[in-house]
Amino acid sequence: MISQLRHLYEDLRALFQTTCSPFFGSVLLALAVLVMMAGATHWGVFGGLRYLGDAINHLLGLDGILGLPEKLSSPFKQRILISDVALILGSLASALIAGRYRLVPPPPAEYVSGAFGGCLMGVGAALAGGCTVGGFFTPLTFFSPSGWMMLLGLMAGAAIGVRLLLWAMEVFAWGKAPSPLGNQPFWKKISPLLGWMVLVLAVSWGVHLYRDSGNYGTQGLTVLTALFIGIVLQRSRLCFSKAIREPFMTGDGQHAKAVMLLLALITPPAAMFIQRGFLSPYENIPPSFWPGSLLGGLSFGVGMVFAGGCATSTLWRLGEGNLKMVSTLFFFAWSGSTASALLSRSGWTERNYDLDFLNAIPALTDLGFQAFLPDLLGSWSATLATTYGVLVLWYLLIRYNERSERFTVF
Repeated sequence: MISQLRHLYEDLRALFQTTCSPFFGSVLLALAVLVMMAGATHWGVFGGLRYLGDAINHLLGLDGILGLPEKLSSPFKQRILISDVALILGSLASALIAGRYRLVPPPPAEYVSGAFGGCLMGVGAALAGGCTVGGFFTPLTFFSPSGWMMLLGLMAGAAIGVRLLLWAMEVFAWGKAPSPLGNQPFWKKISPLLGWMVLVLAVSWGVHLYRDSGNYGTQGLTVLTALFIGIVLQRSRLCFSKAIREPFMTGDGQHAKAVMLLLALITPPAAMFIQRGFLSPYENIPPSFWPGSLLGGLSFGVGMVFAGGCATSTLWRLGEGNLKMVSTLFFFAWSGSTASALLSRSGWTERNYDLDFLNAIPALTDLGFQAFLPDLLGSWSATLATTYGVLVLWYLLIRYNERSERFTVF
């Protein structure tokens, strides 16, 4: 019996030690996102980080100046914050079980780079109404062209960011990275056990919330799916920032094609969910088409090059011990909160409605409006044709760059 349990333990650990391809990661991520959509919710990241930034601004005494609420709501009621925590726990558990968790301190200048990048990412997310998830990926799953517009901004920002980073590396001394912590034999021996403990506790948390009454059922689903997403991203290394940045840095289009696969898989069932009324698109589409999405993507694209990742990869890399992500996360959260508050106080994000524009259904702001392709194009067939047409165009562009390196800096 003990021997059988030992074999089961070894088989389960081998599952976590096996790195899967970004393409398989896309398939698993699509499954997780569709489970969320079937449960009448969606995946988000920036909302939780903005809440964290609001808490930081309260601690700094800036809440009054920024017009933030005098008292923040309970963090246990913040679904996206809970999702972010669960994603980190999933990545942490995965790295520990695989025996690959290391505390990796970067060179000193990397902390500054992470802070600078985090600030730009926060501003970009505030303008676009979300990060690479909430401003790019989620709008596309709800058939909003604001996601494509943010992609254009992200590409332009990444191209600019790569050139700025090369200049900074030549001008400034970055220092030498200290040795990683966690290579000791004792740590390698106990880390899998710690990983299983984290995973069991996190799953128990999610199951408890799922079985609880009221709105916590949705939070339980969020915890369990975000935990799964954290594991998938850590094992597959799937990264939205790589999908956009790498074609300009190295010409590698693997992650870009993996993201295309993700969108291609999600599109048909997402259309079915929306058509059957499971989800309301206008509750999930940011009112930022097109200026906010484009400018936000531009700022976010530059920032993620310096930060070393987007919002999602910041979370899962933090979970596996990358200490640069602490700097990135702090300043991303703080600047996202600050920029969102300033935009709100200036009236740029105030929602208005016009009876002469699509029967006053989409919200209008100074940064754009809620754009939903089926309403703009008049049919779902045109919407699906447009979505897959843009995906094919993106694929052809990436394939051309892989062969010619026309847009590659290195």
